[in-house]
Amino acid sequence: MKEAFKTLPWWVRWIAIPAIALAVFGTMLIGVITWVVGLLFRILLFAALVAILIFVVRKVTSSSSSGGGW
Repeated sequence: MKEAFKTLPWWVRWIAIPAIALAVFGTMLIGVITWVVGLLFRILLFAALVAILIFVVRKVTSSSSSGGGW
């Protein structure tokens, strides 16, 4: 297999074979990339919501301890 691959022209090894692989597995790759980006977005959204919750709780508890409040 290795020798058969070495005897191919450079354009077949570096252009044609990757193009065929993208054509065959492209949909799967796009699905995986979409899933990973969606997961990262949800993680960032979760972190932002937790940070906002912590900020609000600290604001409320600090103002309630000083005698003020909502």
